Amino acid sequence: MEEKDNLGRYKVGSLPTLFYVPDFITDSDQSLLLNNIYEAPASKWKMLKNRRLQNWGGVVHEKGLLPQVLPPWLTNLTQKIYDESGLFPSAMNHVLINEYQHNQGIMPHQDGPAYFPVVAILSLGSPVVMDFTPHARFKQDSQDGIEKDSDFEIGKDEWLDDHHPFSVLLMPRSLLIFKDKAYSDYLHGIKDCAIHCYNGVRAVNETQALKYKESDGDLFNLEDALDTTGKEEYKNISRTSSRVSLTCRLVPKVHKNLFRL
Repeated sequence: MEEKDNLGRYKVGSLPTLFYVPDFITDSDQSLLLNNIYEAPASKWKMLKNRRLQNWGGVVHEKGLLPQVLPPWLTNLTQKIYDESGLFPSAMNHVLINEYQHNQGIMPHQDGPAYFPVVAILSLGSPVVMDFTPHARFKQDSQDGIEKDSDFEIGKDEWLDDHHPFSVLLMPRSLLIFKDKAYSDYLHGIKDCAIHCYNGVRAVNETQALKYKESDGDLFNLEDALDTTGKEEYKNISRTSSRVSLTCRLVPKVHKNLFRL
């Protein structure tokens, strides 16, 4: 299993295995995916406090996956990611679809040990900022108990071994893939607010993300969503509509009779 040669040009930031692929799918692909997602029966949605989600591929258990066959509209996507990334030993067999309203997010977290340590996230709809924060074990003084109001208040010397917070702009139709240190050493999350303020220095893919905003401008009003806040290095993304993400992962251990183990 080898990373495809052309994937290297999509590397962003200082970590060697964080990739941002703009325009991974077309407008028509996006529309087709959204149609399939929203045509799913109401029972497919699980309501959570800060979002709702659909689970496709089966039930993930600490001992593995109790599988269910993915529908063709998802296998087409997972096969495309598998073919074009070269980062998975086989096509992904599990997809979580999250829908976030304009003021919803998700707490900083890491994916569980049941998954192969590579994650691919396809973004649809409204743009959003995803923040990556080093695990607490990389803090100079993890016992200080002092909470920061914002990631932007954390100084460089508070982190060990060049582990520093950074952000990734996720534009519609883009694919984010991360593994290795970005997967194991960092938490990733999305702030639950309607306006995301990001630091231009810490946004590791700003140039790549904003280069492609014109192609979606009419549909998602990205020109209106992106603005500066007075200081040139700080900018805003206004989340005026919902965002849908498809988190595609591989569960290596598959058990047809999982609950009998």
